[in-house]
Amino acid sequence: MTAPSPLQTPSVRELTVRGLILGALITIVFTASNVYLGLRIGLTFASSIPAAVISMAVLRALGRSTLLENNMVQSQASAAGTLSCVFATFPGLIMTGFWHSFPFWQTAGLSLAGGIAGVLFTIPLRRALVTESALPYPEGVAAAEILRAGGETGNSKSLSALIGGSVVAGVFSFACSGLQILADTVSITGSVSAAVFRFSGGLSLALLGAGYLVGLAGGLAMLLGCVLAWGLGVPWLTAHMPNPEHLDAASFANAIWLHKVRFIGAGAIAISSLWTLVELMGPVLRGLSSVFRNRSGALVPDADRDLSPRTMMALLAVTVLLLGGLFAAFLAPMAHGIWPAVCAAVLFCVVFGFVMAAACGYMAGIVGSSSSPISGIIIIAAVLCALMILGLESLGLMPAEMMAEGQTLATGFTILLLSAITATVAISNDNLQDLKTGQLVGASPWKQEVALIAGCVVGAAVIPPVLNLLYQAYGFAGAPMPRPGMDPAHALAAPQPALIAMIAKGIFTQSLDWSMLSIGFGLGAVLIGLDLLLRRRQLSLPPLGVAVGIYLPASVSVTLAVGAVLGWVLNSALKKRRAPTTPTEDARHQPDGTAPEHDASIGTMLASGFIVGESLIGVALAVLSGALGKDNALSLATFLPAGTPAILGLAAFCAVCFWFSRKVLQK
Repeated sequence: MTAPSPLQTPSVRELTVRGLILGALITIVFTASNVYLGLRIGLTFASSIPAAVISMAVLRALGRSTLLENNMVQSQASAAGTLSCVFATFPGLIMTGFWHSFPFWQTAGLSLAGGIAGVLFTIPLRRALVTESALPYPEGVAAAEILRAGGETGNSKSLSALIGGSVVAGVFSFACSGLQILADTVSITGSVSAAVFRFSGGLSLALLGAGYLVGLAGGLAMLLGCVLAWGLGVPWLTAHMPNPEHLDAASFANAIWLHKVRFIGAGAIAISSLWTLVELMGPVLRGLSSVFRNRSGALVPDADRDLSPRTMMALLAVTVLLLGGLFAAFLAPMAHGIWPAVCAAVLFCVVFGFVMAAACGYMAGIVGSSSSPISGIIIIAAVLCALMILGLESLGLMPAEMMAEGQTLATGFTILLLSAITATVAISNDNLQDLKTGQLVGASPWKQEVALIAGCVVGAAVIPPVLNLLYQAYGFAGAPMPRPGMDPAHALAAPQPALIAMIAKGIFTQSLDWSMLSIGFGLGAVLIGLDLLLRRRQLSLPPLGVAVGIYLPASVSVTLAVGAVLGWVLNSALKKRRAPTTPTEDARHQPDGTAPEHDASIGTMLASGFIVGESLIGVALAVLSGALGKDNALSLATFLPAGTPAILGLAAFCAVCFWFSRKVLQK
């Protein structure tokens, strides 16, 4: 791949062969871990920060490492780790009976094509959402701080804060998820008449650190969404809906949120995403213009160069042909007259993929990649894709075989298309964090884009064998067991694939409940109007932030909000400390009369350390769980009285918050 005509800068080790090899090795571990976690609990972890830590350790041992070389390794590894989000769709093809295993070329090809499209979409979005944006990008900023602390520009105090935060979070996470002597959530359930109220908070230091980096506006917006979901939506619906299975109050409330209220959040995300795209249209168009305006060979600064327009067009052409070929290969054995459906599917992947890449990138900029609700975007895509197929059928452009026998072929084709869309939005979501990191450390964007594509290639090759291994070892809930005699109780839950298959089939069989999505559409419009009114008073209420707060579990939203409020309190105290001083105090301050800025950086480093420590322990425990085939191999919970882990966990979490505050405010 070639870059535009160069504007020479001093030679620095950045995109190297050893870095690409190291990134590929890290990719294998993180992709396998994320696929396993996703199929087990429906969640994954962002891999850029642990990749940066591992890269620094290995490259420093090899010698002559640079900050920019480390950045390239973490960019490559994070891309592949994020590509594992296709776990949310591919198993649906086994659940619906189309596949009995994961064929390598189809699975890898769709993952790769979607991933490359995601990288290409980040190029104009980089300018709109990174260069010209003030979004906080918590994980991108954290990764940059880690790289700086480990590089030549780092100082001992910053590095000490990073290491201290990592150790504390690692120990805390191991006690929660490994030994299970500390609970990872606390919840309280109550009822008034038939209405059920439930409050829950996550005892996660990574979420606390992410909230600190997110800032007050984003954190409070998510908290408002959580209040709307659990303070209004769930109580109202539990009071007016039957409980035929006679679930206990907590289980009933959670079921109502999962199957009803969460769809309100998905609808609000859809409308807010479209509005976000409208607001970003100007910067996006300027980004596209800047990419193509230099065809004449004008020199561009190295820190602002993307892949050349010729390379981008070639990659887009390869992506389109690959998608078209894979879609045709899926339909050809079962249907005739498939090309209108294939062309429409490819166009949908490109157009909708770009729209959702912008929306997901914006959300990641607010709440971070780990908390960005890609599942909600996939739900929206499932609805739109199914409606597109129904529209083609009404025009007579859809093969009759697709709509026969309960529309099972249409359902399978929808899941296949969604797999490519998932790869696209997931990569865009994470890559913008990486490009933010690159901007902060002075990386070359085009070299990062090469590393990102390399990560997609490796990740796409790893995903099919990992999916096959997990399916053969455990099976999936709701799918035929791969071998006779297997215990369905040990099957991986695979919640997202089951939900996507249910939605697609529900639309084609006209059995889907549209009421919750419609309410979400209306709520999204109300939130947009409220935000516009608040802007006149120099205030802000990000509609996407509120929608995300409705969609995500309360344990995520509440803890992020706690971190955001804690960050606001501590930073306000630091601002007072940095107020102009008297002449007698000037010796302890900078020439402009303010306290050293390093005071504020300690909080960022500690928060980054929280994310690092929990992420690394998460990787280690995921590998251990996969190797042993069970989650509680190290558990000591059986030796504790009931309720003790929750009390100990809450006490330990509060103690860490107190320690964090003391460390940030100490002189």
